[in-house]
Amino acid sequence: MWLQQRLKGFPGLLSSSWARRLLALLGFLLVAYWYLAGARPRLPWGAGEPRGGQAGLCLQAETRAWPGLEERGDALRLRLPGDGAQEAAGGPPALVGNGFLLLDVAANRLWVAAGASAAGPAHATDYPPLVQLQAVSGHAEARAAAVVLRDGAVRRVRCLQSGQGAAAAPSRDCLTVREELLAHRSRPHLYLQRIHIANPTERVTAFEASTPASALGAKFATSLEKVGDRQFLLSSGRVLLAGSSKVVLVVVAAKKLVTRVQVAPKSQFHETVLSVVYTSEPIETSSLEETFSKLRELAKKEMLEVMQMGVEDLFQEHQQTWSDLFISGVEMRKITDSHTPSSKTVNMTLYYVLACMPAPLLDPLISGEDREKMEANLNYADHCFSGHATMHAENLWPEKLSSVPQILQLSDLWKLTLQKRGCKSLVAAGVHGLIQGMVLSFGGLQFTENHLQFQADPDVLHNSYSLRGIHYNKDLINLAVLLDAEGKPFLHVSVKFQDKPVRLYACEAGCLNEPVELTSEVRGHTFPVMVTQPITPLLYISTDLTHLQDLRHTLHLKAILAHEEHMAKQYPGLPFLFWFSVASLITLFHLFLFKLIYNEYCGPGAKPLFRSKEDPSV
Repeated sequence: MWLQQRLKGFPGLLSSSWARRLLALLGFLLVAYWYLAGARPRLPWGAGEPRGGQAGLCLQAETRAWPGLEERGDALRLRLPGDGAQEAAGGPPALVGNGFLLLDVAANRLWVAAGASAAGPAHATDYPPLVQLQAVSGHAEARAAAVVLRDGAVRRVRCLQSGQGAAAAPSRDCLTVREELLAHRSRPHLYLQRIHIANPTERVTAFEASTPASALGAKFATSLEKVGDRQFLLSSGRVLLAGSSKVVLVVVAAKKLVTRVQVAPKSQFHETVLSVVYTSEPIETSSLEETFSKLRELAKKEMLEVMQMGVEDLFQEHQQTWSDLFISGVEMRKITDSHTPSSKTVNMTLYYVLACMPAPLLDPLISGEDREKMEANLNYADHCFSGHATMHAENLWPEKLSSVPQILQLSDLWKLTLQKRGCKSLVAAGVHGLIQGMVLSFGGLQFTENHLQFQADPDVLHNSYSLRGIHYNKDLINLAVLLDAEGKPFLHVSVKFQDKPVRLYACEAGCLNEPVELTSEVRGHTFPVMVTQPITPLLYISTDLTHLQDLRHTLHLKAILAHEEHMAKQYPGLPFLFWFSVASLITLFHLFLFKLIYNEYCGPGAKPLFRSKEDPSV
């Protein structure tokens, strides 16, 4: 009753001018709040600061170049424990490797191959390979990590708030710890950890350094080696093989680092930790001491050699080698379906598989005959890649990789696939051959005795992508599937001559038109996508013009269609019977409706359309 009385008095309340003004003001504030609340997520950091406060602002400044690298496909953002971001379940691991060594950065674990001739780093050791820095006094901290694909390195950044006050500028208030970790690509036994600490504050900052030797315990025996004015730690241990009485011996020589690092105010600290790893073949326990002695001598010899070299020279040597590898690759430009791998998936797969492969072409001990044979196979991989393209093979281009065993299994699957598809010679050439095989397989490219053919399925050319750095003799070919303004696919080919120019020719499916000579022009050459019946390759490339001219007479085709004509025949739409049924139903419905209207106004007993004034019912 009370509520009913109050509701009855509500219209009277609104008759007051002050009540109407108050209601209008409340309405305006509500609309303003809704608008500002809806716009807030579009701001860079919302209404407040990024996660981590001042440390988060510092981290944002230190990693401002990373989004650009990730957008270009040159970097992959990682999720590490305590990095200040929500960890994605099953995110990509932070790994660096060179086919002999593999460093799991997040787990601080070293994986090794058994002996110099092993196929990959398949054995996990108990040796913690990295130096861990822990600030002595408590600091608010933000961190991030990324793997830079073309450098073959993992970079970690930590920003620690010094506690001098939240109002201070982040550049003066935060300590920055930058690390770069890599397994040297052309020196398979070497890995490096570069540490840089910047202290812009007014006080001394100290870090406790947890070195590998301090974390080994009884698992590895460690001794201090001194040669002249140089000293380093030499650690020896073993890996037990499951289901076998044999063991793999591991010897690691690592640069000695102080256990406590102090950084003076307004100064910086630089250090590069060099480590050399040697392993044995699986051996019986009866010959441990003799094998340990040989491995220690090898590790000491190489350690002294790299300690005499410039650190920057080692980094540049490694980065140049990785950059040369990524001359070849795959770039996804436009994806129109859900089962085609993204650029991130492709780059992630290439990096992790290459990190598990050795590089025999970079081995200085390889014989000249073996080197020439590998280079010849690399420049013209006859009969590779046979079979359908692997673009849509989800087990070869997985969207998620979350562990080292999964990556090793993926690497083995790629090697097995390529070996069974005519690319055995490329797999034998190591990492340089493997990336060639992966690129060839992605688009369905195959070398034959006289030409290179592009045999992609014409039904899946609705995606736009490019294959770069395909070796043809000593030259590099770039092949792209592009879409015009109407969504019709066409092929774009360009050549980068590495040595003296060689005449290369190309023709589309069927080779009915005269082959076109390929040049090194920047604009390249375009070819229409023609589909033959029966299906044959979409493009042929060869150094032999006569071979391409003769090819048209040997294909024995029934018809050659434009791509849109082929797709129209493949997917003609709904059958005629369906459309006839729909039209019949529509016609019958309108006839039935017309009959109802006619009976209502024109049939027996129908009511007149207009009533007269004499009608008594009016």
